[in-house]
Amino acid sequence: MSLVETDWLEKNINKVKIIDCSWHMPQTKRSGLKEYKKHHINNAIFFDLDNNSKKDTDLPHMLVDADSWEKIVSKMGISINDKIVIYDNSDVISSCRCWFNFIYFGHDPRLVHVLNGGLQKWIDEKRNITNNETNIQLSKYRSFEKKELVKDKKLIDQNINDQKFKVIDARNKDRFDGKVPEPRAGLRSGNIKNSFCIPFNQCLNKNKTFKTPNELRTIFETSLKNIYEQNIVFSCGSGVTACVLALAYSLINDKYLPCIYDGSWAEYGLI
Repeated sequence: MSLVETDWLEKNINKVKIIDCSWHMPQTKRSGLKEYKKHHINNAIFFDLDNNSKKDTDLPHMLVDADSWEKIVSKMGISINDKIVIYDNSDVISSCRCWFNFIYFGHDPRLVHVLNGGLQKWIDEKRNITNNETNIQLSKYRSFEKKELVKDKKLIDQNINDQKFKVIDARNKDRFDGKVPEPRAGLRSGNIKNSFCIPFNQCLNKNKTFKTPNELRTIFETSLKNIYEQNIVFSCGSGVTACVLALAYSLINDKYLPCIYDGSWAEYGLI
């Protein structure tokens, strides 16, 4: 199961590696790192989504190369056999992007989990938080890149005619329909031809927990005749909320491995 509950984490807190992957949209003027330093779950390691993405590109949050990923995770003190729980304190549920990154680079999906409801639910339940610095012992992480879990623009364009996979967009409906300008400069409005729209927040409750499998099935049935399909690619604005949909879909189709259009609309919508 891709999700774990707060009760489970509290009972197993010394048996897992915990990652805080809080990331906020630029317009919020919030800093995930500053908030982490103020308080976090005990022994959590901060994962900086911007700094741990590809540098030599104007596109946001693109995956790094395998060597860079190994250095990033080794500095976090994580080994390939570690069980990992990732959380965030973000409206865009950025922990799901970190979840996807680990699976893409070969970590066993059965060992990578997202904390349902994130840090806010943990705090609301009056569970322990700290501002203590986490002690990290460096590791020697080895990755096994699964390139089939990412699509590029060439494959997205080919698929418009080939229809080998379905593309589902996590942006809100007004952005998908081109009724409002994109928040990122230099992008046209609209969507990828023949794609579908499931706004990521439809999969979440008010407290940022994921909806039940039955509720998620109903949501995905709006775009999929067969909710057990494997050939599904998720897209969004910059590759973050696409991963929220991918995790939600994994909750109703446990054979599905997340597949993302990494460039998303930040690339496809360039004017």
